[in-house]
Amino acid sequence: MSRMRRRRALPLLPLLLICALLPLSSPVRPFVIVITGDDLKETPSSDSLPSSDPSSSSSEDHDDGDPDWDEFSSSSSSSSPASDDLRLDPGSWLSVLDPSFSNSHLNSSSSSPSDGSDPDPREALFVSGINAMLAAASAADPAAVDAAASQIEVAAAAGLPHAHSALAFLRGYGVLRPLSRPRAFLHHRFAAEGGNPQSKMALAYTYFRQAMYEKAVVLYAELAETAMMSFLISKEPPVIEPVRLHSGTEENKDALRKSRGEEDEDFQITEYQAQRGNSAAMFKIGLLYYYGLRGLRRNHTKALHWFSKAVEKGDTRSMEFLGEIYARGAGVERNYTKAFEWLSRAAKQQYYSAYNGLGYLYVKGYGVEKKNLTKAREYFEIAAEQKEPGGHYNLGVLYLKGLGVKRDVKAARNFFLAAANAGQPKALYQVAKLFQKGIGLKKNLYMATLLYKAVAERGPWSSLSRWALESYLKGDMGKALLLYSRMAELGYEVAQSNAAWILDRYGEQSICMGESGFCTDAERHLRAHSLWWQASEQGNEHAALLIGDAYYYGRGIERDYERAAEAYMHAQSQLNAQAMFNLGYMHEHGQGLPLDLHLAKRYYDQALEIDPAAKLPVTLALMSLWLRKNYAGGFVFVRRV
Repeated sequence: MSRMRRRRALPLLPLLLICALLPLSSPVRPFVIVITGDDLKETPSSDSLPSSDPSSSSSEDHDDGDPDWDEFSSSSSSSSPASDDLRLDPGSWLSVLDPSFSNSHLNSSSSSPSDGSDPDPREALFVSGINAMLAAASAADPAAVDAAASQIEVAAAAGLPHAHSALAFLRGYGVLRPLSRPRAFLHHRFAAEGGNPQSKMALAYTYFRQAMYEKAVVLYAELAETAMMSFLISKEPPVIEPVRLHSGTEENKDALRKSRGEEDEDFQITEYQAQRGNSAAMFKIGLLYYYGLRGLRRNHTKALHWFSKAVEKGDTRSMEFLGEIYARGAGVERNYTKAFEWLSRAAKQQYYSAYNGLGYLYVKGYGVEKKNLTKAREYFEIAAEQKEPGGHYNLGVLYLKGLGVKRDVKAARNFFLAAANAGQPKALYQVAKLFQKGIGLKKNLYMATLLYKAVAERGPWSSLSRWALESYLKGDMGKALLLYSRMAELGYEVAQSNAAWILDRYGEQSICMGESGFCTDAERHLRAHSLWWQASEQGNEHAALLIGDAYYYGRGIERDYERAAEAYMHAQSQLNAQAMFNLGYMHEHGQGLPLDLHLAKRYYDQALEIDPAAKLPVTLALMSLWLRKNYAGGFVFVRRV
């Protein structure tokens, strides 16, 4: 039977909150967090909270000294988004991928000299190896990949943590080296102990898959805190759009078209309109550059230019962004006085998220006469009353720490939950912390791990997805596969499905590197199967469906109806109509499941209920069931799933 068209369904992960963790333009589905009354914990107001003198909790001079209020401190007027990423992600491949940065910026670890001495030769060797490996992947040259791997091995043998991380990647996939997941794990351990965040991500994901939440939660909490350092006040974090390359079995052409940056026709039309004086277009262009959306690289200087032009033309929305730019020193010298002026003008225009910025300035005493926690709270309350997630989050911080208010864990928890319900990543971090420590919520390491993971995946290492997508759009499938595979190792579901899809779609074009050269068919199928399986574990019902098909038809692996049924059951649990139909068929014919015509009919009916487009195949299947029931031993329709 030919594939039925399916609509995407909301995955029902065992986590009351629907958290939109990604931009609305992203095809990735939100996940569901279910918090019942049993999860709530009536906690004394001072239970296990950071120590402070209660008698001074309402003081205007209270020194919070907490990272929650240091969003602006992570960047200076001379820094750029990419340099911030390099600082927070030592061992990043960014300077190799981005020609605008020299190799000397690759690492900001303690091993990098800061006294003007010669750079560490191990790092130079590592950078050279990564550069050669990426170039060899683009050129589909196994011998060059082997030579690059040898360079990385030498750097790892000399004790460079980041080289161990890269070597773990090669060993974990069997790229011109014998596949050995135990060795890959050890290399990641060495790298993580040396401060490599990407190896920490890989280890955390490994522990998470094995339900070792005691270990996973510690690593994800650390990584989430690093990701928090790069987040912007009152806004979403710097946006990395995890574009899914495929929709079902077909290329996702619409999403890919919108990801071509300055080459996209829609962008060029908008830019033309902006140049002609259209204020709305100016604002949109500024927004795209500010966050780095639609395939554009973040450029705060261009964002400042277009926001300023938009304000001159009367666009009031840009005022808030100008305030944020001056407060952060993003593309301009930091100036809190100007930040306060622009945020005040935006607030007067009823852009309620600007009240969060104003509240922050009063918390810290920046750009205002003096610190004023009472006024800060009033501004946060205005924002919260208008359903602004940042307002809920900031009030949560005030009540959690007793800043200008009486410390109240229950109130803080409720504010954080309200903000998390709207997809506020920093609120997810706080809710995770409450679950981890059992403050305000009953201790639940699984929930804490899952939420920390969602925040950690927005850290600077997520920038690899931009370069993987750019390589794909340029037709460089070898490099795209390598980069998506690296992200897949770190636990990114979209990268796992993208890498698997590339292997299935383009694997015969000699882009997959195996243990001894190009992948054999067996190596390619097994690698794709493993990636699809990991994606299915994280809620990708299409991946589970493909795994079921592989077992049912024996594609790349031995035919196994029972395992096929298991995979289809996994997809069915995520409301996948095709999987429901397949399970009905298998029950009807006793393939991997007990012969049961009643259960078959139930699954067929469920498929039609989920997807009305399944009416024709389901009608034919029900006719077949009726004939089998009433004319047993006569004739039946023969169909394939």
